[in-house]
Amino acid sequence: MKQMLKKKLGTTGLEVTQISFGCASIGNLGKAISDEEALAVLSHAWSVGINYFDTAPHYGRGLSEQRLGSFLRHKPRNDYVISTKVGRVLSPGEHRAEVDGYMNPWPNNARYDYSGKGIRESFEASCERLHTDYIDILYVHDLGVYTHGEKENEAHTANFLATGVDELKRLKADGKIAAFGLGVNETKICIDVMKHVLLDVILIAGRLSLLDRSADSELTGMCREVGTSLVLGGIFNSGILATGAKSGATYDYGPAPEHILDAVRKVEVKANQAGLSLAEAALQFALHHPSSTSVLLGTGKVESLQRNLDAANKTMTAAAMAFISVLKAKD
Repeated sequence: MKQMLKKKLGTTGLEVTQISFGCASIGNLGKAISDEEALAVLSHAWSVGINYFDTAPHYGRGLSEQRLGSFLRHKPRNDYVISTKVGRVLSPGEHRAEVDGYMNPWPNNARYDYSGKGIRESFEASCERLHTDYIDILYVHDLGVYTHGEKENEAHTANFLATGVDELKRLKADGKIAAFGLGVNETKICIDVMKHVLLDVILIAGRLSLLDRSADSELTGMCREVGTSLVLGGIFNSGILATGAKSGATYDYGPAPEHILDAVRKVEVKANQAGLSLAEAALQFALHHPSSTSVLLGTGKVESLQRNLDAANKTMTAAAMAFISVLKAKD
C-alpha cells in the first residue's frame, strides 16, 4: 500500500488524506449492516492511513455519526479530521424500517432548518453523537433545487444567507469548527452561494466524475480563484461507474436512463483500451483532477473498500495517464 498522501484544505491549516472515508454506508444506506461490520470497515480505513471521515445526521438519522463517534472516541483527536453536516435537525420519533433509503435507521424525525438557530442545534447534537467538542469541517447539507425544488429552496437559501452564515462564522471564530462549506449534489447552488459567502470547501457529489463533469464548466474555476477546496463524492455516480452499464445499474440514485447507459458503455471501451477497468478509470480521474483535494470512498464492506484502494493505487501506464489527461481536458 502506498503512503496516503495529504493535501491542505483551503487556507484553514487542516490537512486531509487524498482518499477519505464516506460514512453513509455505515448509516445503513441501501442495506443494514451490524455494528461489528461498521467497526471492521472503519478500522480498515484507519489502518491504511485514512485520516478524514465524512458523516451527517441524515445518514441513518444519526446512526452513522454514533458509529463513527464510538470508533474514534478513544483515538487522539489531532490524528483525524471529521466533517458532518447541518441543514437537517433531528428529534425523537418512531422507529421505521426504512427512511430515505436508509435501512433500520435510528428512531428520529428530521426537519430542514438552515437558519442560525437550526445550524447551532444540529451542530451541538452532532457533537454529542460524535463524542467531540468541535467539528473540523461543517457542511451545509443539500441546499439547492435538486433536493427542495425551486420554491422551497428559495426560502431555505434566504434563511441560510440571513442568519445561517453568521452562525457558521461564529462557530469558526469560537474554534468550534475549522472550516465550513456546502455538501451538495448540484453546482448551481454552489455558484449562487459563493456570490455572497467565502467558503472554505465544497463537497460536490456526482458532478466531477468520469461521467459527469458539469462542475468544470464554472465551479472549479471559481474555487481556484478564491481558494475554496473541493472534496469529491459520488465519483461512481451512485453505482453505474462501479458496476458498468448492466441491467439494474443506478445513476443519481435511480435507474440509469438509456442515454447514460450508452455513455457508460462508450467510456468503458476507451478505459479498457487504456488498460483500466471502468471503476479504476473513475477513481483515477477523481484522484488526478487538479481541483480534487480529497476523494470520498464509502462502503460498509472491508473487501469493497480494499478493492477501491487497490484501484486507487494502480500503477498508471503512459496509455492510462493519456486517457485520464484527455478526460481532464474535457473531451
